[in-house]
Order: sequence, then structure tokens, then C-alpha cells
Amino acid sequence: MSVYVKFETPKEISDKAYSLAEMARDGGKIKKGTNEVTKVVERGNAAIVIMAADVEPPEILAHMPALCDERNVPYVYVPSKTELGTAIGLDKPTASIAIMDVGKGKALCDEIAQAVKNLKG
Repeated sequence: MSVYVKFETPKEISDKAYSLAEMARDGGKIKKGTNEVTKVVERGNAAIVIMAADVEPPEILAHMPALCDERNVPYVYVPSKTELGTAIGLDKPTASIAIMDVGKGKALCDEIAQAVKNLKG
């Protein structure tokens, strides 16, 4: 039984998250895959974490929201692991990514982080 609530991210915010992932792919630094993302968050090196809502089983990412909250790292859900993989240039889906250096996407990253913070209340 999961103890966290996965909130529904509005399409506008998830679209911005995909755009941020694309920007970071082109000019930033990204870690992909839940194990790598967990390490980056634990080390305090993540600017933002983007997770796919369609990951099965959901336990794969169940620890991530609490870890991000503990480390004060903003996180956002996007609907599709396939789209998330595509956004960072992979030919396969990815459950989560951590953007370590947002490159030219700093303003967009801040905007997403604030929007998600407002959603969570």
C-alpha cells in the first residue's frame, strides 16, 4: 500500500516538463533511470526530478517523492515514460530523470517548480 499521493499534473505543466527535459538534453546534464536518479537526489545534485506516471509497478518510484521532499528537490510527474525517454533522446522509455544542470532552461525549471509547489499546497 502506497502512502504518498501521486497528484495529477496539469497538461500545461507536464508539457513544460517535457520541454525542460529536451532543453537539458541539448545543453544541460541529465541522469536517467530510477537508480541513478535516486543517487543524484541523495547527493543533493538534482535541480529537478521528472517522473513518468505510467510506470508499472508504481513501487519503482514510490520512494522518490519523499526523498525529493526530504532533500528539497522539486519533482513533477509527466503522463508517459515513452515520451519522457523520447524527450531526452532515448529510443526506449524511462521511468524518471534528474536534471542536474538545466542549461538554458533555468527560468522554465523555476516556473515548473513553483507551479508544482502551488499544486501541492
